[in-house]
Amino acid sequence: MSDTAAPPGLVRPRPRLDKPRGRGYALTVRALGPVALLALWWAASVTGLLTPDVLASPGEVLRAVGELWGNGQLPDALTTSLTRSGLGLLIGLVAGLTLGITTGFTRLGDELLDSSLQTLRTVPFLSLVPLFMVWFGINETAKILLIAVATTFPMYVSTSSGVRDTDPKLIEAMRSFGMGRLALVREVVLPGALPSLLAGLRLSMTLSVIALIAAEEINATAGIGYLMSQAQSYARTDILAVCILVYGLLGLTADILVRLLERLLMPWRTPRGATR
Repeated sequence: MSDTAAPPGLVRPRPRLDKPRGRGYALTVRALGPVALLALWWAASVTGLLTPDVLASPGEVLRAVGELWGNGQLPDALTTSLTRSGLGLLIGLVAGLTLGITTGFTRLGDELLDSSLQTLRTVPFLSLVPLFMVWFGINETAKILLIAVATTFPMYVSTSSGVRDTDPKLIEAMRSFGMGRLALVREVVLPGALPSLLAGLRLSMTLSVIALIAAEEINATAGIGYLMSQAQSYARTDILAVCILVYGLLGLTADILVRLLERLLMPWRTPRGATR
């Protein structure tokens, strides 16, 4: 049977064929932005548009990295900051996951907790810094708990939303087979809510770095924030730039780890735009 002509005003549809792109190509494209920024930074420093008292040049920043790494200040600061961020993030993830399952899976939990948690979620965590200093002093507890509070609510909202979106017919079917509540959460609800859980994890990990910056302003005597305060006192813009870059790399590393976790736990998902 021969092809029929398309009706007037319409065109014959041509399916779009996806062209897979190699990993090397994707990494190259992703690196273009940072490389361009680095080139602009270097050019501005060389031409004198950026003076050292405003921002140190890339070469001076590299020398500062060597100086801080050589005398042990940078490794010690990284260890301290990562410990603070990791402990606070762990507490926040556990709290957010528990509260999200409670409000998303049980009607009583939703009625008792959700309105209060949504109210607390709107309070900026930076406003809690003076209160935490009064409650816990200027020790590590205040810093860790501030990070924990900041990371709890993204995980809570994502978990609660993911649990609520679980297919109710599937839950009812599993109940009819005699599956208990805990087994239902473990075997059905959490796997179904996995995309939302990973989205909450990504937000919480990124926010843990932001909260770390605020936490280390609480009279820190060690960590990246302490290095920044010392560099500010001596107008060392090269060390300030190093600390800012370290914070940025911590956030980028957190995002990459979640992306790898997504590919490991959900290998069937194709990243949006990966074949376009």
